[in-house]
Amino acid sequence: MAQLIKLFDYISRYEWNMYRYPTQFIRLKNEQWKNIYERWQERDSMKMKQLEKKEPKSKFHWFSRTKEKESQEHLIDFPQTKQQLIQSFLDRLFRLQVTWATSTISDISLFDERIYNDKKLKYFLQRFPDNYFLLYYPVFAIKSAPIDGEIIFISPLGIEIIHLLETDSAYFYVAGDDRFWVKERNRKQEHILSPLIPLKRTEQIIKSILKLAGVDFPIQKVVLSETNHIVCQAEPYQTRIIGKSDYPKWFEEKRHLSAPLKSQQLKATELILKHCQSISIKRPEWEEESDSFTSIDEV
Repeated sequence: MAQLIKLFDYISRYEWNMYRYPTQFIRLKNEQWKNIYERWQERDSMKMKQLEKKEPKSKFHWFSRTKEKESQEHLIDFPQTKQQLIQSFLDRLFRLQVTWATSTISDISLFDERIYNDKKLKYFLQRFPDNYFLLYYPVFAIKSAPIDGEIIFISPLGIEIIHLLETDSAYFYVAGDDRFWVKERNRKQEHILSPLIPLKRTEQIIKSILKLAGVDFPIQKVVLSETNHIVCQAEPYQTRIIGKSDYPKWFEEKRHLSAPLKSQQLKATELILKHCQSISIKRPEWEEESDSFTSIDEV
């Protein structure tokens, strides 16, 4: 599960200590999954034993049936399959990530809870490995002026700046010049602002940040669409155009990257975070929240 480093202009725990939280997240995730999976296996084994158990024939017949019924009702509260268990675990982990991306020990950002229903955010976090860092539309504070950024996906190998281009699948896009592209459906064309414009703006900011600190880390721009075809004669410099037909290959490339976290990755992310805007208020009480998941018993 990719790590949510920055969410819009909310304060993030990773800002406070970029070198602590990535490894803590991975350790916490692995420990909690091991614990939950073992308990789920025990529950599954218990359920099978109950199903195989013959009905007792004694004067305590009614009492035994009642106990068995209560126990089985309790088991119904658990995910029935491993895949359901995994999804339940990821959903709980997602809520923890939002907490980490909107608060620190002493401060908290007031955020719209509709973020929990952001399917694209959840997709990026739940479908990619935890060696990826996600900055989801961060706001940069450059010369006291806020500048909206694109999605930034940072792996051990480099930085990808992503512009999502998704709409009704009946449309397809035609890459044009640096100013305008064409959106077409049933031979009806509409000119749209080129996605290269916000990509280049975000790229320039990141390049300036890294150059000033003397950090060399690869940067690539990506126009990405899972739902629509993109017609492109030639890809612009250091830019990948990934339409519907190319998306599966891009997706598998990301999914199978097994490289461990790198020092350059951590350093580059830390530098970018330092130039992001964060809006927050002080907590009423300085109490660190428990960095753990709800018991699987409550699923």
